[in-house]
Amino acid sequence: MGRADQQLRLIAETVQVAGVLEVEVWLRGGWAMDFFLGEVTRDHGDIDWFAWADDAGVLAEGLMSRGYQPVPGPPPDLQLDFAKDGLDSSFTLLDRDAAGRVVVAGGPWAGTPWPEGMLDSGPGRMSGLPCAIVSPQAQIEIKRMMPIWDPSRPRRTKDAEDIARLEAALRARGKRPG
Repeated sequence: MGRADQQLRLIAETVQVAGVLEVEVWLRGGWAMDFFLGEVTRDHGDIDWFAWADDAGVLAEGLMSRGYQPVPGPPPDLQLDFAKDGLDSSFTLLDRDAAGRVVVAGGPWAGTPWPEGMLDSGPGRMSGLPCAIVSPQAQIEIKRMMPIWDPSRPRRTKDAEDIARLEAALRARGKRPG
């Protein structure tokens, strides 16, 4: 079984665990793009997710009961990182501000708004598996802005390629790229 197949198995497992726990999770990054496009476009180093900060504890317990091991990383009020079967999954935590906007839950950027409508896309699909994803327009904005928001994270070739794929797919579907 290849790495993409193993990661797809973990995505399915995470969706199942979250569903049982009644916890919302959204794929973000490269896997969100692939679920939007409906195909694996490239190798993925990890699986990136969003989840609500209020659900972090129950989600962590649910994943650990399935063999996920916590991995030290960013501040735990910002992101939770896990490994299973040699594969990494990261859950960036979300909150809402007083105006109801989706914001960064913790760490140095706590309270910073994420792109408008980021969680409103509905599910993407891959191999018959539906999974909530970050909207493609928000994915484009995040990939464009990350090096500006966090200058320690340089622009990456894969991000430019992902933006081009997403924009082309949105245009083909008659939607505004962002």
